[in-house]
This record gives sequence, C-alpha cells and structure tokens, in this order.
Amino acid sequence: MKNLELNFPLDIFEDLIINLGWDSLENWFNFWSQKDDLFFKISQLSSSKFKDDWVWGLILPLLSDAYKLNQNNSERKIIGLSALPGTGKTTLGLLVEELALQLNFKISVISLDDFYLPASEMKNAVLNNPWNVSRGFPGTHSLNLMEKKLLDWKKTGILNVPIYDKSLRSGLGDRSRWRTETPDLVILEGWFLGIKPYSESNHNKNHLDSCLSKNEINFRRKIQTNLLSYLKIWDLLDKIWHIKPEYFEYMKDWKCEQEEEMFKIKGSSLRDQKLIDFLRMLCCCIPHKSFDLINSNTLVIINKNRKLIKVSINNY
Repeated sequence: MKNLELNFPLDIFEDLIINLGWDSLENWFNFWSQKDDLFFKISQLSSSKFKDDWVWGLILPLLSDAYKLNQNNSERKIIGLSALPGTGKTTLGLLVEELALQLNFKISVISLDDFYLPASEMKNAVLNNPWNVSRGFPGTHSLNLMEKKLLDWKKTGILNVPIYDKSLRSGLGDRSRWRTETPDLVILEGWFLGIKPYSESNHNKNHLDSCLSKNEINFRRKIQTNLLSYLKIWDLLDKIWHIKPEYFEYMKDWKCEQEEEMFKIKGSSLRDQKLIDFLRMLCCCIPHKSFDLINSNTLVIINKNRKLIKVSINNY
C-alpha cells in the first residue's frame, strides 16, 4: 500500500482488517489487488469522486465485512451505516451494491429515509415542530413497516421496501414506488442510525440546551421519547459502521452541496429558508454528544474535505 495516498494510521487500520477476518493487512491488500474487474468497475462508476483513501479505507473494508459475513453465516445479515447528511453514504451505498456483484453475491442498500411516513401520516408527525420542517427527525418513519420488511427478508430472502423521492410535492417528498429484490445481505443507512435516547442525568443540562429556544428544548424531549421506538430496529443490525466528521458543523456545508446537486438533477430540492430550517433541525433535534456514543463496530473519521483521517475498530 506504499504508493497509495492514505493519510490514516495503518497500524490501527490493520487491527480492523484482522478483526474482519484476514490474517494481515498484506494478505487483505493482495486479495483485493488481484481483482482487476472490480477496479475497472470502480473506475467506471465513481470517476474521480472516490480517491485512494475512500477506496482502500472505506469501500473495500466495508465490502470485506459484508463478504465475510455472507461467507461465514447461513442466516441473512444486516449492516448498519450511520453518517450525517451530505457525507457521501448514498453514493457509497450504490457503489458497494455494484461491486458486490463482482464477488458473486448481492447487497441491497436501503435507507431510513425510504421508510418516511407517507404524506397522509407525515402531517401529524411533524405538527408544531419548531423548525417547520416536513420530515427528517426521529418520529417521522414507519418503524413497524421497517421492522416487518426486514424480518420478512430474514425469513424468506425477499426484500420488499418503499422508495422515497424527496423531490416530490415541491421538495416535501413522498413515497414514489416499491422495490423487490433477493439480496444475500442488506445495508441499512441513515443519518441518526444507532442513536439512542441521551441521558442528561450525568451531564450539564444547561450547557446542552444553552443554544436552543424553549420550543426546541420541549420538542427535543419529544424526539428523545421517539428514539425509544427505533431501538427495535437497531437490535436487528449485526454490525454498525459509523462515518463521523471531525466536527459536526461540517455537515452544514455538505448538506448545502447535496441539495444543490439534487436541484441540478431533479429541478427540486430544499432551498433558501426551507434549507436553513432543515439545517437548524439537523443541528438541534439530537444532542451532538449522542453521535459520540453510537456503539458502532467500525469508526471512520473524516475531515472537512471528506478525507479519511482514521479508520479503526470502535473502542467505545
């Protein structure tokens, strides 16, 4: 790996690779280096979007984990992928789906977002929220449907899930269609995946709430209660990968870039005051400390330019 542009420590990275089931970093590197068809596919699909650090530090390790889980288990497995909006997890997921086919097994990447409540139910779920957003926070998903669809897939091998189109209803979003597949492994991604209700008993509550309005404080308490219902989904996950920025504030620029890209492609996205309100919700609806406490198996730290600076087993 000497000629690759990698800026993360390789010693703790090797610990991760060994934990995933390889004898050494060298053996793992040789395993992937020999797969010319796979690298050709990466060049086809990603252009120059993914540099060496993402390919070797995230894409191939995540694929390695999925590959080993699929190889070594008779029962179907689910990997959780937790990352803030704009991180690049959607593009990552699409690439991993394609690359898995080069290894003769099928991965389906699905999103918490696809299980947003239908428009008819969403109205009540977002009622009186202080950010005036139409979706996004815990409490806006069809959790019983998600649990049922995942359990049905584990039993039958048939995955039937909705697809949510955020460009519908002038950017308010709605379910657009359903997808039916027979994957060997599922990756479930989401911006607050793995987050649990945050106990403020041992922390300075005034500090946590110092930047929030009274309405935001009250509604965030409601969201903390909502998070209890998500625990049954987290319990279905066999592993969690967490892509985490050095500083939470990077998410604002990433989300703005994401919405601008959506507008170019679909002609509709969150813009102006709607985008400002959505960013406020993302920054305020869950205490930032909660993201430090995600009990993930693998932790990937990225800087403002989304370069990987640490890839390791999570020691939390």
